[in-house]
Amino acid sequence: MRRLSGFLLAGALLMLPAFYGDVAVSAQDPPKSNALTFDGDTAILTVAIKPDKTADFEQIMKDVSAALMKSEKPERKQQAAGWKIVKSATPMKDGNVVYMHLINPVVKGADYTVLAILYEANPDPAAQRAIFEKYRDSFAASLGGGAFTTAVDLSKP
Repeated sequence: MRRLSGFLLAGALLMLPAFYGDVAVSAQDPPKSNALTFDGDTAILTVAIKPDKTADFEQIMKDVSAALMKSEKPERKQQAAGWKIVKSATPMKDGNVVYMHLINPVVKGADYTVLAILYEANPDPAAQRAIFEKYRDSFAASLGGGAFTTAVDLSKP
């Protein structure tokens, strides 16, 4: 039960910024205590995206990649190196499309909050608001997630 709670909490934290009204974080703001960090070696987050907003979601995540790669913070480049997003081959029964964030290896202590990463690269409040609305409007649901450690590595004897 504890593992399930952690899984659901991580998913909620991924979505949390998408449901704040007029919250804007700039690069000058101090780190928030609600940063999305992971303790395990691997993190998995699953979200459902509205079928007519998949292109928006994918563009946002490409923008995250660009922001990570352009950052002067070395941990941001490390985050990009281990973060992949996969998409379900078929939509869910309700038409929404499942995307899974696969993060391996996790950068210990690094904040994986999508909006925080994008806001660092876009300090203009108007740009942040547009990013927020596009990100929020793409979501149908957070399906969960969590941090994991390797139990069995099949590539090793």
